Amino acid sequence: MSAGPTGEVVGHANMRSRATNLAIDVILMAFSLAMLLPLVLLVANAFKTPQEMLVWPPTIIPSDPTLSNFTAVLGETPLLRWIWNSLAFAVLSTLAIVSTSAVAGYVFGKFRYRSLNALFVVILATAIIPFEVYMIPLYFQVKSLGLLNSLWGLLLGYLVMSFGIFLIRQNVIHAIPDELLEAARVDGAGEFWIFARIVLPLLRGPLAALGVLAFFQAWTAFAWPLVVATSRDTYTIEVGLALFQTGFTVDLGRLSAASAIVLIPSVTLFVFLRRQFTQGIATSGLKD
Repeated sequence: MSAGPTGEVVGHANMRSRATNLAIDVILMAFSLAMLLPLVLLVANAFKTPQEMLVWPPTIIPSDPTLSNFTAVLGETPLLRWIWNSLAFAVLSTLAIVSTSAVAGYVFGKFRYRSLNALFVVILATAIIPFEVYMIPLYFQVKSLGLLNSLWGLLLGYLVMSFGIFLIRQNVIHAIPDELLEAARVDGAGEFWIFARIVLPLLRGPLAALGVLAFFQAWTAFAWPLVVATSRDTYTIEVGLALFQTGFTVDLGRLSAASAIVLIPSVTLFVFLRRQFTQGIATSGLKD
């Protein structure tokens, strides 16, 4: 029996849908490859000789791989010290931001007071203010406390993230029912117990996503560490990488080798937490 006009229309619609999906996949794959190309060239340059770096068009696979760039970077610069400074700074900043965002996000999401709503609007508005606007007043505050050229001075600029508070608040509103919290209060649970035993376990995904964002923010920070750190031993890795570039030349081989080493912690963190990262960001876009 013939399927009739309706069946033909459905068949053509399915074919168009599959063709559209295929075209979208091809476009997204092309954009993904274009975004990965600079990363691939960076890693390739780390293994190239100075002569091969000047070849045009550039080669993706080095014809004569060498480890001289890595040995020079590790032997002639305090790269490991800079990495340790950045790692300590990023980890402590991440813990502080996750902690403050979790507490503030829970309070703003589940407590109903007009003053809290007004305060939340003010905090959210600070997200559009560039860090450079209040960097100088913050610098004088750090100087008055005697924290220049120290890890604690670096941390003062990266303890709170307004977007993190927004992210956790959105997840608290949509992922944690009010009835669950009320039932715990009826059973005699205190607010601290509710927050620690109910709220935090339900926010593992969003907190992991926020942790990735906070780690990247501190790991790639440049302006604030450049102002606070005044000696080579207290430089972070971003400030240290800038030393490979002078006013007239760039040591591309060593810069590529150092950058390739620096990529390892951030890429590893994202690979392990990529699922929680995408889920946490997607949930934050839900409407109230």
